[in-house]
Amino acid sequence: MLHLSECEAAFGITFADKTLLQRALTHRSYINENPDFPLEDNERLEFLGDAILDFVVGEYLYHRFPEMQEGNLTSLRAALVKTETLARFAGQLDLGRYLFIGHGEAESGGRERPANLCAAFEALVGAIYLDQGLQAVKDFITPLIGPELERVIQNELDKDPKSLLQELSQGLLQLTPTYRTVAERGPDHAKEFTVEVVIGGQVYGRGQGPSKQAAAQAAARAALQRFDGQ
Repeated sequence: MLHLSECEAAFGITFADKTLLQRALTHRSYINENPDFPLEDNERLEFLGDAILDFVVGEYLYHRFPEMQEGNLTSLRAALVKTETLARFAGQLDLGRYLFIGHGEAESGGRERPANLCAAFEALVGAIYLDQGLQAVKDFITPLIGPELERVIQNELDKDPKSLLQELSQGLLQLTPTYRTVAERGPDHAKEFTVEVVIGGQVYGRGQGPSKQAAAQAAARAALQRFDGQ
């Protein structure tokens, strides 16, 4: 139990049911390599934690910005619960070092992989909820949300690349970007689209994605990088 005690000390939480914490930290690769392990992996707790985070962050934003419109609140919440953000929270807790993870997964960088860290953080939230209730979850994540929210607002990270590019292009060039699909590859169930963003007749960025919308966002992101380099 020393490993779990270290976790509790690092997270500032003492679990009544230690198996909840252990499940939250157990990646499926560990189960695959240790079939006699008595607990399940963290995916069910991840499912629960994902829903709880949506609620807690939504409530936090609702009270923090009493005059903000629903669409802006939704964008802020999405920025605060996306994979990269939750993985960053996990990194602040050094969560990766405590994971029960298979050797192969660990050797391929699994302890630092954003998807694994995000999943473990969500699972940890689910475990805290089951062990200690909603208020304990709020106490746990509010200190993480506050500084991240300021960073999101300051850097306009709640806006998608297409929106940011349109604002930038109209402000600097008085031109509105347009998007065109230039390639479409693969079978119907696994399409890949290539989209270019054009400003004033000039291609500013190109992106690929499994949908035209995703490819357009990637193209806009590439165009924003070009603007940053100028």
